[in-house]
Amino acid sequence: MTLKLIFKKAFIYCLLALLPVAATAQNKNVISTHRVFPKMDKISEFEKGLAAHAQKYHTGDATWRVFAIQSGPDAGGYHITEGPKSWESEDARGDLGEAHTQDWNKNVSAHLTDRQSAGYSVYIDSLSTTGLGEFTDKINISHVYPKIGKGDEVVKMIKRLRKTWTAAGVTVAVYAASSSGKAQYTLVTRYKDGLKERASGYRKPFKEVYEAANGEGSHAQYLRDVSDYLDESWSELLFMRKDLSSK
Repeated sequence: MTLKLIFKKAFIYCLLALLPVAATAQNKNVISTHRVFPKMDKISEFEKGLAAHAQKYHTGDATWRVFAIQSGPDAGGYHITEGPKSWESEDARGDLGEAHTQDWNKNVSAHLTDRQSAGYSVYIDSLSTTGLGEFTDKINISHVYPKIGKGDEVVKMIKRLRKTWTAAGVTVAVYAASSSGKAQYTLVTRYKDGLKERASGYRKPFKEVYEAANGEGSHAQYLRDVSDYLDESWSELLFMRKDLSSK
């Protein structure tokens, strides 16, 4: 074996050895969420402080997208998403420095009520019909909570829904909650054409599309599955606030 061939094989071996590490390092499928609720008489001050904070301190993996919650039990709140990022980058994030923390406490937190929530979610490509980074300005989030021991059955339900979404042209990103309270899947419908996608007649009826995708009688089984396998579900509309988000 020539010296040139030996070096060539060694180089290829090194590249192959690095591939799993590179794949892991680039697996940015985690988002963190933070819901906050400003005092009614401090909304202007809160928004001013939040926008300045996001644009000064939240870039790269810590990029923020801020939504105003329009409906549902959290209406009037603000939904802040950070990422997408990897668990490795979250390990290294820390608190983003003392100046960051002081700015948050002085210019944002001071205008908030005590009500808030936070969590982590992992994007699931195999259940989604849109890419992780294919964002839209108006979204519907459906929060789906499996009964204990029924998580696998709920995943099967979502797989059948995915076939229906694909047939209907609905763009949905699916996330699984991670160490953030009750087991939950969030189905985020991203309206590329805005809220008119919700109008009657924009698409064929759900039952018709579902049965075309999953077989005759499948819709009745879907309703039984909802009753048998879901503990709870609810949904809400959110509108993007670009003016409050990272630039």
